[in-house]
Amino acid sequence: MQTRTRVKFCGITRIEDARLAVELGVDGLGFVFYKDSPRYIAAEDAADIIRQLPPLVSKVGLFVDAVYDDVANILAHVPIDIVQFHGAESAADCDCAARPYVKAVRMARGVDLAAEAVRFASATALLVDAYDESIVGGTGSVFEWKRVPAALPKPIILAGGLNASNVASAVATVKPYAIDVSSGIESDKGIKDPGKMVEFMREVTRIERHPKH
Repeated sequence: MQTRTRVKFCGITRIEDARLAVELGVDGLGFVFYKDSPRYIAAEDAADIIRQLPPLVSKVGLFVDAVYDDVANILAHVPIDIVQFHGAESAADCDCAARPYVKAVRMARGVDLAAEAVRFASATALLVDAYDESIVGGTGSVFEWKRVPAALPKPIILAGGLNASNVASAVATVKPYAIDVSSGIESDKGIKDPGKMVEFMREVTRIERHPKH
């Protein structure tokens, strides 16, 4: 039985943010290799940050409809543990990374998560995020959490507009394996706010200690 909800801070662009996240007990750090994102980080900068991190923290590389050769080149130079595909990639596209991967599912109207879990059977988890036709991830928007079925054959990572004020409700409603936050802990896009980071993790800790509140 799962005893706690894992936490991933995504959109890391600065070593000081990464270090604080680790100090706060975050399980995973996300690095965005999608050039159209305001949280984009170059491969060499991500590698420099990762080299300074302690062990046992998962490094996640986020890609959006990237060309296979570009993904392979980044994975060859950056010590990424898990790949997160956040676009319209097929299961075959994801498998080409030859690395454990998470498939993001943007919760547009009519999305069937049970069917997506079958389609991406090789994924380690599904990340469910809010849908915005003009933005791929990092929208800061919340979707209807009750759309996530109670029983799925894949672990669920919940994303989309999470912050210290709503994460307790999100966890109580969805009971996800993990939660993923980006804009909810920022002072500006790509720049994390230490106070918001601390507050978010304090709230997550409170949830684990008092799950009924």
